[in-house]
Amino acid sequence: MKDVVIGFLGCGNVGGGVWKLLEGFQKELAHRDNLSIRVKRVLVRDVNKARTCAVPRELLTTDVNDVINDPEISIVVEFMGGEQPATEYMIRALRAGKTVVTANKVAVALNWHRLQAAAQEHGVGLYYEASVCGAIPIIDTLNHSLQANRIQYLMGIINGTTNYILSRMYEKGEDYSAVLEDAKRLGLAEPNPASDVEGYDAAYKLSIMSSLAFHARVPFSKVYVEGITRVTAMDIACGKEMGYVLKLLAIAKRDGDNIEVRVHPTFLPGSHPLAQVNGSFNAVYLKGHACQEMMLQGRGAGDMPTASAVVGDIIHASVADVHVHPTFANTPDADAILTFEDNWTSRYFVRISAVDKPGVLAKVAGWFAKENVSIATMMQKGSVEEGRVPLIFITHEASEKAMQAALAAFDPQICTVDSMIRVEK
Repeated sequence: MKDVVIGFLGCGNVGGGVWKLLEGFQKELAHRDNLSIRVKRVLVRDVNKARTCAVPRELLTTDVNDVINDPEISIVVEFMGGEQPATEYMIRALRAGKTVVTANKVAVALNWHRLQAAAQEHGVGLYYEASVCGAIPIIDTLNHSLQANRIQYLMGIINGTTNYILSRMYEKGEDYSAVLEDAKRLGLAEPNPASDVEGYDAAYKLSIMSSLAFHARVPFSKVYVEGITRVTAMDIACGKEMGYVLKLLAIAKRDGDNIEVRVHPTFLPGSHPLAQVNGSFNAVYLKGHACQEMMLQGRGAGDMPTASAVVGDIIHASVADVHVHPTFANTPDADAILTFEDNWTSRYFVRISAVDKPGVLAKVAGWFAKENVSIATMMQKGSVEEGRVPLIFITHEASEKAMQAALAAFDPQICTVDSMIRVEK
């Protein structure tokens, strides 16, 4: 039986979930993996705070050195979240010869190169399966199961909060602000939900996931980010009527040395597999040159699903003879050979308020045509109000810059752009 002693940095909801899993899984660990895993020290801010798990008080400490400098502890598990001080604590642990397991997508996305360098220099492991999509094993899939593939693209619903909000808006026609408040009440959105609803949470995860998929460092700074705060019930209702479902998608595509990475609201045909992923579920849909299309779906957040991935990493780290790291150049900046596309091609949903007069449609079509944007579908939604009527267009494929130039040319005396949402196949 191999005895493994671990320490926690933090013990919030996910840390509590990991404690419960380890406590209740000892027999299985002994039988399946010949392991005995013991938590020796737990770093907390306040030892007197009430907790959701029964961690003995004598294990608690407010001094990080009690975890990092303990020679008996071989694995440090980080639950603090955020970039700092979590990153510096993890680097200290790695330099002290301890393997690190983390679910911290911010620290990994922004400081992966520093963390990996410290791990490799000191011959220890860095495990971060839970940093992307909770219980869904997307990191392991990209690192191992799909090694014989060149990943051409991936699209993911990788933020449960926004998927819950958009699903509710689609199903019940509710306004964004009302659903957001309800999500806060239910604990599905943070009191300050900016990272989720502005798209940054998904962008951190996409930086990690696309780096592994494309075997090249894709820095967070290269990800285009647009959140869901401007999405309206009318947008979703119009898309629904035209056969589309709105999702906040993380999209990554690679063509040779050209990469595009973007997070934004996206209309998908109702028949697309991702269009069927509702509530707080996550999913990643990808295509490799050998495996072709496939999708992984499951619980992408929550205490126990995330704890499941963390404990999986602890077990993997405990039994590994050699800790394996990505072999691409993990540097702060992308490889100079790569270019990052800011003029991707897409279809577009455009909702405008137009003056109700003859000739307006011809002018709008002309502004589009000048930038080589052609219209695939058009519909009028609603009645004339204050002399204006809402018009909805779906374009054929066009470049991002062409679309932006066309919309910038619109004369506000004739029509105003109320919404523009990208459309994927």
